[in-house]
Amino acid sequence: MTDERMGDSLWGALERLPRGSGVVFRHYGLSPAERRALFARVVKVARRRGLVVIRAGAERLGRGEAGVHAQRAPGLCTFPAHSRREAIRAIRAGADALFVSPVFATRSHPGARALGRARLGLLIRGLRVPVIALGGMDKRQARSLRGLGVYGWAAIDAWTSTHRHPRESGDPSPTPPANAPVHFAARSGDGQVR
Repeated sequence: MTDERMGDSLWGALERLPRGSGVVFRHYGLSPAERRALFARVVKVARRRGLVVIRAGAERLGRGEAGVHAQRAPGLCTFPAHSRREAIRAIRAGADALFVSPVFATRSHPGARALGRARLGLLIRGLRVPVIALGGMDKRQARSLRGLGVYGWAAIDAWTSTHRHPRESGDPSPTPPANAPVHFAARSGDGQVR
């Protein structure tokens, strides 16, 4: 997940993401021209690094997006979910993956009630799409979710230079808690997620 708080640490974060990871490009606070220019730079790095870029927001920003976040459109479609009801609604709308949040306390939503492990487990039980944990996530928190069926994790602060990032633990990659590797799949012409 990107936003303005990342500043120049965005570039280091893109370099640290494992090949096949996804980037949800947000940066809503920029003017349309600035947002398109930054999106083009992010896509350039993503192509070189083998990352998948998902656009958040209604306005198309240029070439290179693999899909969109929080709306139905051609390509990969991800949705946010803060409750079981939102998750079911998103799946019915065609979500290929869900970002469930806030799992833990987060600066992005100060004061919001975090789900925690137990409520997260209940919320995602039996869902038919990959679930990506969001909200207060870092490598340590991701490890605590093992066994819940979470596909992967997403973050903002965990990737910024002002916060400890996953590689500082001595582990060479910020792998997800689930057995599956973190990567985004694309919906094929027959509607199957690949």
